[in-house]
Amino acid sequence: MDRATLNKILKRLNKRYHIEVRKERPFEVLIHGLLSHRTKDETTFPAQERLLKAADTPEKMLKLSPKKMQKLIYPVGFYRQKSKNILKTCKMLVEKYGGKVPRAKEELMQLPGVGEKTSDIVLLFAYGQNVIPVDSHLDTISKRWHIADKKDKPEIIREKLHKLIPKNRAIVNQLLVQFGKVICKSPMPKCYMCPVENLCPYENKNL
Repeated sequence: MDRATLNKILKRLNKRYHIEVRKERPFEVLIHGLLSHRTKDETTFPAQERLLKAADTPEKMLKLSPKKMQKLIYPVGFYRQKSKNILKTCKMLVEKYGGKVPRAKEELMQLPGVGEKTSDIVLLFAYGQNVIPVDSHLDTISKRWHIADKKDKPEIIREKLHKLIPKNRAIVNQLLVQFGKVICKSPMPKCYMCPVENLCPYENKNL
């Protein structure tokens, strides 16, 4: 897909979904990213709310026992491992960064449980950096739109999206997540109700 076609698609989708870029506290965004791996938003957000209500800073988080944290975040996927990663991350934030969430991707990815997607989520939604986090929705859509190849990993998809969208990247993640939840679903998209079907190169449309 070329840049001009992608821009047309994004403009059309933005008219439908009216996305506004949200900005949140860095620690909240980081906790969301750590909890959200392989877990749906409807499970992640309540768990995040429960956990941050109990402890809203790294220092307070370290006072929670592993069992208490597991109880607060259950039933997110891999909740035992995620509770360990959160405690290790909070310890690192306190000892190395004075309780603050770092702004550099390289430093973020040194935190336990933080990978490409979570680091980009923090950079975008906490610090307003011009990046496109690639989650499962963006992975699926990018491959259907022939932006990415079937075997491409998220970091490669990110690079390809960044080349096609050099500016104003902030809304892309939220826009395509919403589009992926409602229409361009996995494993079966709803092409028959898609507002950009005529611009889409996907071969297996169910019209």
